[in-house]
Amino acid sequence: MNIYVGNLNYRVKEQDLQQVMEDYGAVSSVKVVMDRETGKSKGFAFIEMEDDAAATKAIAELNGAEYMGRTMVVKEARPRA
Repeated sequence: MNIYVGNLNYRVKEQDLQQVMEDYGAVSSVKVVMDRETGKSKGFAFIEMEDDAAATKAIAELNGAEYMGRTMVVKEARPRA
């Protein structure tokens, strides 16, 4: 399952998110979206998890949770229209 994580602190790194998500199950990939011009984080990321049940549990428990001073938005990523 592909998961969207938003409202992240701009200092959050991909390995930070991977550690948090691995508490719930195997993580296939983590991609923090960066601004092309500045090279800085845009404050959101996409995480791919192999096990849908683990991903659903992570979404339920992490949505609205505080991480590095910000309240995260965690939900299933929707394909681009």
